[in-house]
Amino acid sequence: MRALRDKRPSPRATASELLQLPRLFNLQPPPLRVIGERVMLRPPERGDWQAWAELRSASRDFLAPWEPSWPSDALGRASFRRRIARYAMDWRTDQGYSLFIFRKSDETILGGIGLSHVRRGVAETASLGYWIGERHARQGHMTEALRLTLDFAFQKLRLHRVEAACLPTNIPSRGLLAKVGFREEGYAKKYLCIDGKWQDHVLFAILREEWAKG
Repeated sequence: MRALRDKRPSPRATASELLQLPRLFNLQPPPLRVIGERVMLRPPERGDWQAWAELRSASRDFLAPWEPSWPSDALGRASFRRRIARYAMDWRTDQGYSLFIFRKSDETILGGIGLSHVRRGVAETASLGYWIGERHARQGHMTEALRLTLDFAFQKLRLHRVEAACLPTNIPSRGLLAKVGFREEGYAKKYLCIDGKWQDHVLFAILREEWAKG
């Protein structure tokens, strides 16, 4: 795995900096690559828009039941550019780390994975989220991507804990989390607004020492 070039993240951005939209549109995430046996992870880039939009569009019915409601411009170029700018700001302020998943052999985009809501200080914790295109599901790609992301979280970001949540009916996701070492910790009523309604979630977590032992 290749390390980030910057040794330390920059301080969190001020409100005035976040309002400088032209500056945000010029932001790019760092040139990171995380290489596995079959997949490669890297921050999203503007040039990924068409392949990303096509995969998301083709997988809409597959993904929609497990995600927040899609806005009307969800797959538009301008919306994607705003997304990239936000991801880049999150990287620079140590608030989140979003990655796209690519097939290593031909760099076909497969999905996305990321760490959000990074809490430092006494917590050193982040929340995990992920998605995969329907045509690439159930082929082991997400298992490898998740393990690479946990390596990145615990070895490079030095997090203490990674949390995840999924709908009780999402049996594949629950199985995936258990497979890579997450523990089921609880049940949260109406935890997140998914597919247009507040829904219950099963809560999972894994600690750095648990990952190291695995």
